[in-house]
Amino acid sequence: LMVLSTALFDKPAFKNVVVNGLVLAEDGLKMSKRLKNYPDPIHVINEYGADALRLYMIYSPVVRAESLRFAEEGVKHSLRHLLLPWWNAYSFFITYANIDGWTPEQSVPERDNLMDRWIQSSLARLEQQVTEAMDCYDLQAAIRPFVQFIEDLTNWYIRRSRRRFWKSEDDTDKMQAYSTLYDVLLGLSKIAAPFTPFISETIYQNLRKGFPSGCPSDMPESVHLCDFPTAADAKRDEVLEGQMAVVMSAVEQGRALRAEYKLKNRQPLAKMHVVCDDEELLANIQELESLISEELNVREVEFSTDSSELATIQAKPNFKQLGPKLGPLMKKAVPLINSLSDEQISAISGGESVEVELDGKSIELTTDDIEVVRNPKEGLAVSAEGSLVVGLDTQLNDDLLAEGLAREFVHTIQNMRKEMDLEVTQRIHLAFSGDEAVGTAVASYLDYIKSETLALSCKTGLPDGVNGTEWTLNGYPCTLFISTAK
Repeated sequence: LMVLSTALFDKPAFKNVVVNGLVLAEDGLKMSKRLKNYPDPIHVINEYGADALRLYMIYSPVVRAESLRFAEEGVKHSLRHLLLPWWNAYSFFITYANIDGWTPEQSVPERDNLMDRWIQSSLARLEQQVTEAMDCYDLQAAIRPFVQFIEDLTNWYIRRSRRRFWKSEDDTDKMQAYSTLYDVLLGLSKIAAPFTPFISETIYQNLRKGFPSGCPSDMPESVHLCDFPTAADAKRDEVLEGQMAVVMSAVEQGRALRAEYKLKNRQPLAKMHVVCDDEELLANIQELESLISEELNVREVEFSTDSSELATIQAKPNFKQLGPKLGPLMKKAVPLINSLSDEQISAISGGESVEVELDGKSIELTTDDIEVVRNPKEGLAVSAEGSLVVGLDTQLNDDLLAEGLAREFVHTIQNMRKEMDLEVTQRIHLAFSGDEAVGTAVASYLDYIKSETLALSCKTGLPDGVNGTEWTLNGYPCTLFISTAK
């Protein structure tokens, strides 16, 4: 083609070439009917769906002209980590929209809530990134942004907005939440349609049929007849995206500390400390303080630019970097680096270089030459990542323990509701017996328990002739019984 096009027309035969690599068996050998070293394609499609198979192939090196060792586990991963969370987000929306009788004709254009504005901006970012990758014929890069967006949608937006859909009252914020999630699911089905045509069409059709008076004239019959969303349509709030990214980073650090110190997420903590020497960045985080406190279950979030209140810092030499640099002086450098002052360590961590005297020679230390170790002060768990330092107050008083027990009580009841296959709107009556600590916790947080579990009553003592279900809540024995309200 190149020779003919050049000779006949004096121009290239093509502007872009997409070349696929070889699809090999999982053992690295050529797929062979004789060896039967590959799964049956019909089994893979029936078990995981054609969309999962498409995602796995497009997100693999095979679209970059490299070999792929085909593994059924990879198809399963695409289903579990992309398609199922997406479908669960859609199912969540449909479930509560049907309960409240919400339809797309009730959609409102205003979006005051920060979470709504953020997820819409994230969708706009997805449109930009996918469009740019597709324009460059980079299929693998076009799939990559979906992974982050699905994570943002399911594990941040919906989880943080769940209570807005649970509200019994029909208020403006609830309408905005429904409108936003509807728009996002509809937009996602359009941007994903070339990659996952079947689930995209199913979700689009179901959302399209939500109009009681008939579909709008500007809504095509199929998602595959819609205009593809482009970067030109994207309306982003990059400042808000940056704010949320830092908040999510702080939350991730807090979660890691909870896991490290074996502090259950349902156990409230008194305080979280967020330290950042960038005052502008710190101010941005403060605007979203409620998200941090709710997500990490802490009663108070304290912001500061001084990390010395959380931990003492000490410098340790980076032997791999300093060894070749100092040679025989390395041994003498260790105690010198260990004794660096807080001001010197902070300066080096901030990107500055610090000169020290070693054996009559001036040595320049940079951020690559040292490792900063933070030793948390008593009663604190501390983590640092980049310019952000977070600390959790690990000390628990009686009130915190009681609230933690009440939350465990609620969690157990919710699990029992699921096992009983109750409707999400089903009202119930509760009865319990157990340790004195359980009774105290339930009495202290009775309104919270009834609100969270949709309980009309919560009585101490089981009805006559009822055994109930035995549980252990934070080490305390408890027997629970649920009866449905008529």
